[in-house]
Amino acid sequence: MRPPRGTLEHLIRTRWRYWYLGLRKALALLQATWIAYSKPIPASCGQLLTQVLLCGALALAAASLTYCWLASSLLYPLGPSAVVATVCGLLAFLGLVLVPPARCLFALSVPTLGTEQGRRLLLSWSTATLTIAVVPNVLANLRAAGQVLRCVTEGSLESLLNTTHWLQTGSQALGPDGQAGSQGLTLQAQGDSAAAFRLHVLRVTQQVLEDFSSLESSARVVALGTQRVVTGLFMLGLLLDSAWYLHCYLTDLRFDNIYATRQLTQRLAEVGATHLTASPPAWLLWAARPRLSQAELLSCLVRLGLFTLLLLAMAVTVALDHVAFLLAQAAVGWARELPAVPVTLTIKYDAKYTVLGFIPFLFNQPPPENPYLSAHNSFQWELRFTAPGCPLLPAQRPHTAALLAAGALQLVACSTVLLETYARRLRHSIAASFFRTQEARRVRHLHARLQRRYDRHRGQPAQPQDASSCS
Repeated sequence: MRPPRGTLEHLIRTRWRYWYLGLRKALALLQATWIAYSKPIPASCGQLLTQVLLCGALALAAASLTYCWLASSLLYPLGPSAVVATVCGLLAFLGLVLVPPARCLFALSVPTLGTEQGRRLLLSWSTATLTIAVVPNVLANLRAAGQVLRCVTEGSLESLLNTTHWLQTGSQALGPDGQAGSQGLTLQAQGDSAAAFRLHVLRVTQQVLEDFSSLESSARVVALGTQRVVTGLFMLGLLLDSAWYLHCYLTDLRFDNIYATRQLTQRLAEVGATHLTASPPAWLLWAARPRLSQAELLSCLVRLGLFTLLLLAMAVTVALDHVAFLLAQAAVGWARELPAVPVTLTIKYDAKYTVLGFIPFLFNQPPPENPYLSAHNSFQWELRFTAPGCPLLPAQRPHTAALLAAGALQLVACSTVLLETYARRLRHSIAASFFRTQEARRVRHLHARLQRRYDRHRGQPAQPQDASSCS
């Protein structure tokens, strides 16, 4: 039995009101938490407790990420990684609790990942991860293919020498009587020369395999060292970029002061100067509006085109890794399936003679044959195209997890192109929430700048402009 239509609508409205009230409570809780985190001096014991708990959670997360980064990505030993992560966690906790600008700097580093500096960090990490996963794997598969060549060469030479040996044995089995008449069988194997040639070929193939192995080890060491150095430099650059932004925000009123915020709107409404934003300049961005300006959109499209080339290069690298694996797998499988060919050499030698054979020929009769010598010998051996004592190396599968991680980092870096504008706005909002007095001065400066622009368009003399200290 279906409920009445009015009852169903009432139920839907009740559930929607419940979810709406829950969402408002969650947002209010997040806002109160952020206010407590951004307060230089807590106003109550509750804010102090909230601030300490947040700083402890952030320090614990930073220590965990540092440990995973050192032990898993950079492959440092577990013991030193744990010690470094613990020290970093303690220093982060003390800095966040005792130094309010450190809390601001920590918060600024998150949206800074969406800027150009963060994009460089993500790209360097992705490239290093891809290099560590692909280059040694390709070299290992080439080494496996070289091992197949070595085993086949060694097995073929052994089979050739074995065949020569049995042919020589068969010729010697005829004995001196096999030289009867004017025909004979003579085989001679140059054992020393054949062995020297075999050793030379094996030495060359072994040297090639050792070169591949050395190149693979060197590639792993170089890639890992490069990843450690580059990642460390870009992490340092990320923190320095956040510190530079905070310094310029606090010392230069013109730096990144192009946002029409709620504080500016309230100030203009209080002094009755809302006409200043009736026809805003092109450089003025509305912080509360998610829409991108035309210049911002064009810049994003150009950078997305460059990222498309990077994604294509990554796809070619991954394809090369898979092609090397398939070739090595096919070569190893072909070498393992090569059968041993059984060979049987049967020698039948019958010698007969006739006396006055022309007399029966005159009467059209066959001449009588008297047996002189009869030899029947059989020799068996196998032709093996792979040497029994030469182990075949398995083909190395591509590291799917590392490739997916590198691809995910590339996509995140690509998404930062679209999110860079919002990251800059978020960075401004974070700094403004930590330093409200400085933000009020910046709002007054922006108000004066808009007033000068308005007066200039009306033909009135403009006021002198402050000099900037950060560009």
